[in-house]
Amino acid sequence: MPAAIELADVFRAAGPAYRAEQAGHLSLDTLKVMAAIERCRTASLGGHVEGCDACGHLRVAYNSCRNRHCPRCQGAAARDWLAAREADLLPVGYFHVVFTLPAEIAAIAFQNKAAVYDLLFRAASTTMMRIAADPRHLGARIGLTAVLHTWGSAMTHHPHVHMIVPGGGLSPDGTRWIAARPGFLLPVRVLGLLFRRLFLEGLAALHADGALAFFGPLAPLSDPRAFARALAPVRRKRWVVYAKPPFAGPKAVLAYLARYTHRVAISSRRILAFDGASVSFRVKDYRRDEAGRPRVMTLSAAEFIRRFLLHVLPRGFHRIRHYGFLTGSNRTAGLDHIRAVLGVAAPPRPSADAPDPQDSPGQARPPCPCCGGPMTIVGSFAGWHQPRGPPFRSTSHRAGSP
Repeated sequence: MPAAIELADVFRAAGPAYRAEQAGHLSLDTLKVMAAIERCRTASLGGHVEGCDACGHLRVAYNSCRNRHCPRCQGAAARDWLAAREADLLPVGYFHVVFTLPAEIAAIAFQNKAAVYDLLFRAASTTMMRIAADPRHLGARIGLTAVLHTWGSAMTHHPHVHMIVPGGGLSPDGTRWIAARPGFLLPVRVLGLLFRRLFLEGLAALHADGALAFFGPLAPLSDPRAFARALAPVRRKRWVVYAKPPFAGPKAVLAYLARYTHRVAISSRRILAFDGASVSFRVKDYRRDEAGRPRVMTLSAAEFIRRFLLHVLPRGFHRIRHYGFLTGSNRTAGLDHIRAVLGVAAPPRPSADAPDPQDSPGQARPPCPCCGGPMTIVGSFAGWHQPRGPPFRSTSHRAGSP
């Protein structure tokens, strides 16, 4: 079986030429992401030597870059995050809701990532909270977790927010749990109308405050009249809010979160071939029926890298956010109160004195490939320094050797 192709392989082989071709056009954040992915788990970041306690086998392990855009590093980050979230699950049904920006807005969002992505979070979360609080619908204070994705299957720019929402909420006085109807949370057409209004009002406010920048073909939008004309079509079109069927229990919620919370634009598992000049990878064409969706797309290495870099987030931008009773410093107390209202016991939470799973050699490191025994760290080395083997030993010294 051929060795798996990593995203880092593409970046190491084609990244230098791409940087040279785009010199002066790549931001510092983008260059840092490229460098991190290329250096991840290589000698340049240093590492440690692991030894088997049973048979003495040695193994070299290089350090990870820990960049949030690196697919190699996000698996471990997702596991840590999920361990903390598991104790937050409530014994109720959960829904999956998606808010998507129209294509006409996506170009504005790309040139103003921090401002427009933040507005997307605010408009979508406010929409959910306001409609849920309306007595004509649920009449309750809900909680939700929102995750920003900015890509489609082919790595084109497609900003949208995924939400995980418990099926119900607290009554206004906080004494009752108001459950959503089976299989139904909130009316999506009502959500779409309010989302469109709140987002466009917020976008107009950003433009009036001079918080938006426009370049290239979008430069004319700096003029308020041109900006208003450009938004006129999207004011009339329907903004689709998609509500998927409820999850089949808490384990399904965690499985979904594991797939979505720390996902990047493409995982290495989807890369099928790389010959140095072009990259082939799996995509899904959602315009086709279920059976015809999977297909293979081939791009030049430069175009593949360009599409991946479309999704580099601004420094310090939080792509996972919590709202309602799932936010704030009183989150744990609030969830315990909801469990008390529901009449269920709170799950055990890790004690402050409990050992960190990452500190446990048996759990944090794979076992010995020779005998299956536990591996422990026997040495470490800094970046760009390869570990040295043990000194050569012999029963006699060679004559004439210095």
